[in-house]
Amino acid sequence: MANTKRKNKDAQEETRFRIVDYLKNKRGTQKQAAEIFSVSERSVNKTWNKYKKEGKRSLLNKKRGVKGGKKITGQQAAEVRRLIKDKMPDQLKLAFGLWTRAAVQQLIEQEYGVVLSVKQVGRYLKSWGYTPQKPIRKAFEQKPEQVKQWLEKEYPAIKKRATKEKGTIYFGDETGMRSDHQAGRSYAPKGKTPW
Repeated sequence: MANTKRKNKDAQEETRFRIVDYLKNKRGTQKQAAEIFSVSERSVNKTWNKYKKEGKRSLLNKKRGVKGGKKITGQQAAEVRRLIKDKMPDQLKLAFGLWTRAAVQQLIEQEYGVVLSVKQVGRYLKSWGYTPQKPIRKAFEQKPEQVKQWLEKEYPAIKKRATKEKGTIYFGDETGMRSDHQAGRSYAPKGKTPW
Protein backbone atom coordinates (compact mmCIF):
# COMPACT_ATOMS: atom_id res chain seq x y z
CA MET A 1 0.00 0.00 0.00
CA ALA A 2 2.88 2.38 0.80
CA ASN A 3 4.26 1.65 -2.66
CA THR A 4 0.90 2.63 -4.24
CA LYS A 5 0.85 5.89 -2.26
CA ARG A 6 4.39 6.63 -3.41
CA LYS A 7 3.40 6.03 -7.05
CA ASN A 8 0.38 8.32 -6.66
CA LYS A 9 2.56 11.07 -5.16
CA ASP A 10 5.09 10.67 -7.98
CA ALA A 11 2.29 10.85 -10.57
CA GLN A 12 0.92 14.03 -8.93
CA GLU A 13 4.38 15.62 -8.98
CA GLU A 14 4.81 14.71 -12.66
CA THR A 15 1.39 16.19 -13.47
CA ARG A 16 2.35 19.48 -11.76
CA PHE A 17 5.50 19.71 -13.91
CA ARG A 18 3.53 18.94 -17.07
CA ILE A 19 0.88 21.58 -16.23
CA VAL A 20 3.56 24.24 -15.73
CA ASP A 21 5.33 23.23 -18.93
CA TYR A 22 2.02 23.40 -20.81
CA LEU A 23 1.14 26.87 -19.47
CA LYS A 24 4.69 28.23 -19.67
CA ASN A 25 4.93 27.37 -23.35
CA LYS A 26 1.51 28.98 -23.96
CA ARG A 27 -0.02 25.86 -25.41
CA GLY A 28 -3.42 26.67 -23.95
CA THR A 29 -5.46 28.07 -21.06
CA GLN A 30 -5.73 26.88 -17.49
CA LYS A 31 -9.16 25.46 -18.30
CA GLN A 32 -7.69 23.44 -21.16
CA ALA A 33 -4.83 22.24 -18.95
CA ALA A 34 -7.38 21.01 -16.39
CA GLU A 35 -9.16 18.99 -19.10
CA ILE A 36 -5.95 17.57 -20.60
CA PHE A 37 -4.41 16.51 -17.28
CA SER A 38 -7.72 15.40 -15.65
CA VAL A 39 -7.51 17.74 -12.67
CA SER A 40 -9.68 20.59 -11.45
CA GLU A 41 -9.22 24.13 -12.72
CA ARG A 42 -8.60 25.14 -9.11
CA SER A 43 -5.72 22.65 -8.91
CA VAL A 44 -4.19 24.01 -12.14
CA ASN A 45 -4.54 27.56 -10.84
CA LYS A 46 -2.94 26.65 -7.51
CA THR A 47 -0.03 24.84 -9.21
CA TRP A 48 0.58 27.72 -11.67
CA ASN A 49 0.48 30.42 -8.96
CA LYS A 50 2.78 28.44 -6.69
CA TYR A 51 5.25 28.00 -9.55
CA LYS A 52 5.17 31.74 -10.39
CA LYS A 53 5.78 32.70 -6.74
CA GLU A 54 8.21 29.99 -5.61
CA GLY A 55 9.68 28.43 -8.74
CA LYS A 56 10.20 24.85 -9.88
CA ARG A 57 11.13 23.52 -6.43
CA SER A 58 7.59 24.24 -5.22
CA LEU A 59 6.34 21.52 -7.60
CA LEU A 60 8.32 18.77 -5.88
CA ASN A 61 6.65 16.44 -3.40
CA LYS A 62 7.23 17.58 0.15
CA LYS A 63 9.19 15.24 2.39
CA ARG A 64 7.09 14.11 5.31
CA GLY A 65 8.24 14.41 8.88
CA VAL A 66 9.71 17.11 11.02
CA LYS A 67 11.20 20.11 9.21
CA GLY A 68 14.92 20.26 9.78
CA GLY A 69 15.13 16.70 11.13
CA LYS A 70 14.84 15.68 14.77
CA LYS A 71 13.51 18.17 17.24
CA ILE A 72 15.62 17.36 20.29
CA THR A 73 19.39 17.51 20.39
CA GLY A 74 21.65 14.52 20.94
CA GLN A 75 22.41 15.73 24.46
CA GLN A 76 18.71 16.10 25.26
CA ALA A 77 18.03 12.61 23.87
CA ALA A 78 20.79 11.19 26.11
CA GLU A 79 19.31 12.96 29.15
CA VAL A 80 15.82 11.65 28.36
CA ARG A 81 17.18 8.09 28.02
CA ARG A 82 18.97 8.44 31.37
CA LEU A 83 15.80 9.73 33.07
CA ILE A 84 13.71 6.89 31.62
CA LYS A 85 16.28 4.35 32.81
CA ASP A 86 16.82 5.76 36.30
CA LYS A 87 13.44 7.21 37.30
CA MET A 88 9.76 6.44 37.21
CA PRO A 89 7.39 9.05 35.73
CA ASP A 90 5.83 9.97 39.08
CA GLN A 91 9.31 10.72 40.48
CA LEU A 92 9.54 13.43 37.81
CA LYS A 93 6.09 14.78 38.73
CA LEU A 94 4.43 13.23 35.67
CA ALA A 95 0.93 11.75 36.02
CA PHE A 96 1.92 8.28 34.81
CA GLY A 97 2.76 5.03 36.60
CA LEU A 98 4.94 3.60 33.82
CA TRP A 99 6.86 4.93 30.83
CA THR A 100 4.45 5.21 27.90
CA ARG A 101 4.88 7.28 24.74
CA ALA A 102 2.58 9.91 26.26
CA ALA A 103 4.69 10.00 29.44
CA VAL A 104 7.92 10.48 27.44
CA GLN A 105 6.16 13.10 25.30
CA GLN A 106 5.21 15.01 28.46
CA LEU A 107 8.73 14.62 29.89
CA ILE A 108 10.32 16.12 26.76
CA GLU A 109 7.88 19.02 26.78
CA GLN A 110 8.38 19.60 30.52
CA GLU A 111 12.19 19.45 30.39
CA TYR A 112 12.94 21.14 27.05
CA GLY A 113 9.75 22.89 25.92
CA VAL A 114 9.75 20.77 22.75
CA VAL A 115 6.35 19.48 21.65
CA LEU A 116 6.51 16.17 19.78
CA SER A 117 3.68 13.98 18.52
CA VAL A 118 3.16 10.61 20.16
CA LYS A 119 4.32 8.99 16.87
CA GLN A 120 7.58 10.98 16.92
CA VAL A 121 8.17 9.90 20.52
CA GLY A 122 7.53 6.30 19.47
CA ARG A 123 10.18 6.63 16.75
CA TYR A 124 12.68 8.01 19.29
CA LEU A 125 11.94 5.16 21.71
CA LYS A 126 12.40 2.61 18.94
CA SER A 127 15.72 4.17 17.86
CA TRP A 128 16.89 4.06 21.51
CA GLY A 129 16.14 0.33 21.67
CA TYR A 130 12.90 0.60 23.68
CA THR A 131 9.96 -1.56 22.68
CA PRO A 132 6.35 -1.78 23.93
CA GLN A 133 6.08 -4.25 26.79
CA LYS A 134 3.02 -5.99 28.16
CA PRO A 135 2.82 -6.20 31.95
CA ILE A 136 3.53 -9.59 33.47
CA ARG A 137 0.25 -11.32 34.24
CA LYS A 138 1.61 -13.57 36.98
CA ALA A 139 4.40 -13.10 39.49
CA PHE A 140 7.38 -15.41 38.95
CA GLU A 141 7.62 -16.08 42.69
CA GLN A 142 4.00 -17.21 43.00
CA LYS A 143 3.61 -20.62 44.58
CA PRO A 144 0.35 -22.20 43.34
CA GLU A 145 -0.03 -24.56 46.31
CA GLN A 146 0.21 -21.70 48.82
CA VAL A 147 -2.25 -19.60 46.80
CA LYS A 148 -4.71 -22.51 46.75
CA GLN A 149 -4.36 -23.01 50.49
CA TRP A 150 -4.89 -19.30 51.18
CA LEU A 151 -7.97 -19.19 48.95
CA GLU A 152 -9.50 -22.30 50.52
CA LYS A 153 -8.69 -21.68 54.22
CA GLU A 154 -7.55 -18.15 55.10
CA TYR A 155 -9.64 -16.06 52.71
CA PRO A 156 -13.02 -17.57 53.70
CA ALA A 157 -12.27 -16.69 57.34
CA ILE A 158 -11.33 -13.11 56.35
CA LYS A 159 -14.48 -12.80 54.24
CA LYS A 160 -16.67 -14.13 57.07
CA ARG A 161 -15.21 -11.63 59.53
CA ALA A 162 -15.61 -8.73 57.06
CA THR A 163 -19.28 -9.66 56.51
CA LYS A 164 -19.88 -9.88 60.25
CA GLU A 165 -18.26 -6.48 60.89
CA LYS A 166 -19.76 -4.90 57.73
CA GLY A 167 -16.27 -4.27 56.46
CA THR A 168 -14.74 -4.00 53.01
CA ILE A 169 -11.86 -6.14 51.81
CA TYR A 170 -9.08 -4.45 49.84
CA PHE A 171 -6.27 -6.23 48.01
CA GLY A 172 -2.78 -4.85 47.46
CA ASP A 173 0.70 -6.11 46.81
CA GLU A 174 4.27 -4.91 47.04
CA THR A 175 3.83 -2.74 43.95
CA GLY A 176 1.45 -0.55 45.89
CA MET A 177 -1.95 0.84 45.02
CA ARG A 178 -2.44 4.06 43.11
CA SER A 179 -5.41 6.10 42.00
CA ASP A 180 -3.67 6.72 38.64
CA HIS A 181 -3.24 3.03 37.82
CA GLN A 182 -1.44 2.40 34.50
CA ALA A 183 -2.94 -0.31 32.31
CA GLY A 184 -1.77 -1.38 28.87
CA ARG A 185 1.75 -1.19 27.45
CA SER A 186 4.76 0.62 28.72
CA TYR A 187 8.22 0.99 27.19
CA ALA A 188 11.37 -0.80 28.27
CA PRO A 189 14.68 -1.71 26.62
CA LYS A 190 14.26 -4.51 24.06
CA GLY A 191 14.06 -7.92 25.71
CA LYS A 192 13.67 -6.52 29.25
CA THR A 193 10.61 -6.84 31.42
CA PRO A 194 8.97 -3.57 32.48
CA TRP A 195 9.90 -2.54 36.00
